[in-house]
Amino acid sequence: MKSIRISQLLEDEGHDLRLTLMAGAQGLKRTVDSSRIQKPGLALAGFTEHLHPHRVQVFGNTEISYLATLPEEGQRASLAKLFGEEDLACVVVTKALDAPKALVDACEATGLALMKTPLLSSEFIQRVQLFLEDALTESSSLHGVLMDVFGVGILLLGKSGIGKSEIALDLVMRGHRLVADDIVDVTRRKGAVYGAGNPVIKHHMEIRGLGIINIKDLFGVSAVREQKKIELVIELQEWDPHQEYDRLGVEDKHLQIVGVDIPLSVVPVRPGRNMATIVEVAARNQLLKLQGHHSAREFAERLNRAIAQGAMRRNLGEEVE
Repeated sequence: MKSIRISQLLEDEGHDLRLTLMAGAQGLKRTVDSSRIQKPGLALAGFTEHLHPHRVQVFGNTEISYLATLPEEGQRASLAKLFGEEDLACVVVTKALDAPKALVDACEATGLALMKTPLLSSEFIQRVQLFLEDALTESSSLHGVLMDVFGVGILLLGKSGIGKSEIALDLVMRGHRLVADDIVDVTRRKGAVYGAGNPVIKHHMEIRGLGIINIKDLFGVSAVREQKKIELVIELQEWDPHQEYDRLGVEDKHLQIVGVDIPLSVVPVRPGRNMATIVEVAARNQLLKLQGHHSAREFAERLNRAIAQGAMRRNLGEEVE
């Protein structure tokens, strides 16, 4: 399971968490492995049954107000039980509230990072969850081309020079959208895989004989998109007359990308095949599958029924004779 250090919360700039460290600097080395946030609430009163380890603990107005109702000894006892129960990630005080001395001392003593933000609890929780989801997401980079064809994210794979970029250019000319060429950055989010262009070469494409072209400048902003969910992988292979290719498509193949199985089609390439049209048909066929219509299996079932009925008629004819 992927995890990040608590210090990365302080270093973040993209999610505007506005965190400052108050105590427990040694706790910045601790890790967090879940994007779920917890408000201790009843745990401060001793009910720690649903307290989860390695999560960010948010102390808002409710928690700070509750501690203020306790004498200092009561505060220290409550916090000692809370921090000693589980290996927590860190504590964040919201709304720029003043942290009780008992909280500061407890965090310092247990090596738990105590941070403060001026954001409201609801706003901070929303932002830090987005930050953690991005930071904890499994990611990788692939050599290929990602296209949005009829709303289906199609990843084209194949060895260098097989024609992936040329197929993508043909698809752009037909009105489809380029997501990434050559390098596809992939991430897993909520059980799905999303692909995006590498920031350095985003919207660019290499066409042998022409060089580097900018799809956005040539065809307009409607010809590109920033990211797309990958729903189908098409692996391009050079045509081999000695290899047996799937001619029915009854059995589904999959390729695992960052731990997620993506439908896979292996398509042979040879002169005379209109590959852009084949990719468009693959996209339409994938849309049908997503709606519950598997053309190859439906055809195979009809064929089996016809064969069975034919056999039954022959048997009846033999019995009559």
